[in-house]
Amino acid sequence: MTIDKQKLVPMLIGGLILYFISTGISYAAFRFLVGPIAPGLISPLPVEEARSRVDLTAPKTEVCPLNNEMFTKGEKQIWEGRRPLTVMIENHAEARPQSGLSKADIIYEAVAEGGITRFLAVYYCDAAAEDFIIGPVRSARTYYLDFASEYGDYPLYAHVGGANKPGLSNALGQIADYGWLAKGNDMNQFSLGFPTFWRDYERLGRPVATEHTMYTTADKLYEIAHQRGLDARDDEGNKWDEDWRSWQFKDDASDKGNINNIKFNFWSGYQEYEVNWQYNQENNQYLRSNGGQAHKDLNNEEQLMAKVIIVQFMREKGPINELKHLLYTTTGTGKAIVFQDGQATQATWSKAKRQDRTIFEDSKGKEIKFNRGPIWIEIVPLGKEVNY
Repeated sequence: MTIDKQKLVPMLIGGLILYFISTGISYAAFRFLVGPIAPGLISPLPVEEARSRVDLTAPKTEVCPLNNEMFTKGEKQIWEGRRPLTVMIENHAEARPQSGLSKADIIYEAVAEGGITRFLAVYYCDAAAEDFIIGPVRSARTYYLDFASEYGDYPLYAHVGGANKPGLSNALGQIADYGWLAKGNDMNQFSLGFPTFWRDYERLGRPVATEHTMYTTADKLYEIAHQRGLDARDDEGNKWDEDWRSWQFKDDASDKGNINNIKFNFWSGYQEYEVNWQYNQENNQYLRSNGGQAHKDLNNEEQLMAKVIIVQFMREKGPINELKHLLYTTTGTGKAIVFQDGQATQATWSKAKRQDRTIFEDSKGKEIKFNRGPIWIEIVPLGKEVNY
C-alpha cells in the first residue's frame, strides 16, 4: 500500500494538535480533582547541585527561622528543603574537642549522668553550605526528647542507643510511643550502622574509650531522611513547621552592658564541666570555655560562641538508677537568666506540654526578644548559683 505524502503531513500535524489538547485537558482535570502537587512529594534540588550555586560572598538577605541569623539565598534554597536535625553529642572530658558544635543554630546542655553534661545540637540553617563531621554521638535521654520535640513535626533525632530501663528512664520506649520509630525521624545508630555512622579511634590523636568514637556527618543523616520521605515535607505532604512557633528576635542593642564573665557549674566537685562564657563587647558575642579550657570545634579549631545564652533552672531528680541517670522537669514554669548585649535579664520560662515551645518572659510578663545568631540553652539544676 502506498501513502500519499501530501496527505501525510496534515495528518501528522493534526495528530500532534490532538495530543497536546488531550494532554492539557487531562492535566487540568487532574489538578481540579486531585489539587496541586504537594512540594514534599517532589525531590528537592540535589544538595551537590544546590551547593554549587551557593556564593557565601553574596548578600545575607535570608532569615533563619530558628535563630534569625542572616544567610544567603543559596543557603536558604538548601535548608528550606529539609527539616531540623537534632543530634546527641557528648561532653565527657575525654571526648573533647567535639566536631560540629560550631555549626549548630541552637545547642542545649544538661547533665546526662553522674555530673557529666551532654549536648543536643540543633542543625538547620548553618548546616546548609557544607557537609561536616558531627560527634562523638552518644545515647538518648528522655528530657532531650522534650527539647527536640520543640522543632516542629517529627524533627530528625540522631543518637546511639539510649536509656531503656523500665519505668522513668526509658528514652527508647518513649521514641516508639511518640511515633518517631514508625515515622522514621528517629535515627538510631543501632539501626543505621555504617556508612551513616562509623567509629574513628584516631580522630582526637590520642587513645580514647570506644564510647567516645562514634561519628557521622550532616549530609549522611539528611540523606537518610530523604530516603525515608522526610524532607521539609513528609511523604504525605505535611510540612514540618505548619504548627511550629518561632521565638521573637531583635537587632543588637546599641548600648551594650559590661557583664563580661558568666560562670557556673552543674554539680559541685565536677570542675571539668564548669562553664565560663566571656563577653566580647566589640563583636557582641560570648566565647565558651569548659573545664578551664577554651572550648573549640575540632573541625575548624574555632572557639565555640553564642549571641544569646539562656540559663534555664530546672528541677533535677535522681540519680534514679545504678547508671546515675537523671530526670529534669521540662514542663511547667521556672526561673531563667537571659544573657545578651552584655546584660542579664531575670526571666521566667514556661512550657505546657512536650511539643510546645519553651517561652521566656521578663519580669513584666513580656516575651523576651533574642539577638540574631547562635543560642545556647544551659539547663542548670534548681538552686545552683550563677556568677556574673
